[in-house]
Amino acid sequence: MVRERVTEIERDSSLEKVERILQGAMHEFLLHGFAGTSMDRVAASAGVSKATVYSHFQDKQGLFKALIEKLAQERFHSIFGTEPLEGDPKIVLRRLVTKALNQMLKDEEFHAFKRVVIGESGRFPELAQLCIITLVKPTIDTLKSYLASHPELKIPDPEATARILVGSLVHFVMTQEMMNGKEILPMESDRLIDALIHFILKSAA
Repeated sequence: MVRERVTEIERDSSLEKVERILQGAMHEFLLHGFAGTSMDRVAASAGVSKATVYSHFQDKQGLFKALIEKLAQERFHSIFGTEPLEGDPKIVLRRLVTKALNQMLKDEEFHAFKRVVIGESGRFPELAQLCIITLVKPTIDTLKSYLASHPELKIPDPEATARILVGSLVHFVMTQEMMNGKEILPMESDRLIDALIHFILKSAA
């Protein structure tokens, strides 16, 4: 019993250290980029030894991948939840698009991280590809499955439609927030949401 308790404490301590390392890594990657960040910097930022960092992550690339996976899972579940998408498309799609767009517009940390990923994608394409695998693909697949499960929408290509939907949201966030273009191309988010919902539902009318 005592040994089980000790093991539980050790596990909690280990998880806490991993979280501190990931937080420290995020700080350093945003500040210095992938190439400019060292495991020494991460260890110092996390307040742990370099040996501790290496005991949890094999190398800097493994640490960056773990951070991408963590961010992707958090963002995906915060928008889609853990249950399959079900219900009236008029309600579900508007709720989903509104929630996704509002969250994406406010997520400044993720904006900064995406800038790092995009900026480093030329030298480290596998890191950018991991972002596609862990966040973009599950999002496209989930929307595709939902649209395909509603034949009344009469959508001939659910996957292409899902890509148009996601691409429109990403483009809006990039031009409005990430590239500081909201004064050059001003548009209320409600207008985009209304247009997207109309685009998807008009075939069923």
